[in-house]
Amino acid sequence: MKIYTKTGDKGETSVIGGVRLPKHHPRIEAYGTMDELIAWIGMIRSYEQFCVPADELITIQSSLMACCTIIATHPGAKVPKDIAVDDTASLENAIDRMEARLPKLESFILPGGNHPAASSNIARCVCRRAERTLLRLDEQEKTDPNVLKYLNRLSDYLFVLTRCLTYELGTEEVKWLPGKKSK
Repeated sequence: MKIYTKTGDKGETSVIGGVRLPKHHPRIEAYGTMDELIAWIGMIRSYEQFCVPADELITIQSSLMACCTIIATHPGAKVPKDIAVDDTASLENAIDRMEARLPKLESFILPGGNHPAASSNIARCVCRRAERTLLRLDEQEKTDPNVLKYLNRLSDYLFVLTRCLTYELGTEEVKWLPGKKSK
């Protein structure tokens, strides 16, 4: 299979179902942002850490690939067999497992601290953007509500993972204190 096809040289791409769309179409924006999120999860996976097993992050990447496939399918076409997203319960379980190791959250915290935590926080921001792009698409063409639910829960997971990575590596969370110097 050739990597380059030259079919997108004029600013269009094909989605599942054979329809060509402009590369700035909300459908393409949505699954493109999820693709970026998959890459950020890969970045997190590249760090040595003990908050979550690497295979859990691989499972999340795989679920996001399924989300991309669903969103890349034109409404007039069928989603390929064996593609579904219903893994929110596993995210909730992982959130509960990580939160049990963390101190109670009492204020907003400022991003940063260390590379793994900062990468996780960027992934959370990209996840929220993916959710917003999908909601814009949903206004035009109804989308799978399970994908929206998964992205919403994943952003929660990434927030808690950020906190876990901060504590695991012995970095202090910087609390946001409105009107005062944060520390």
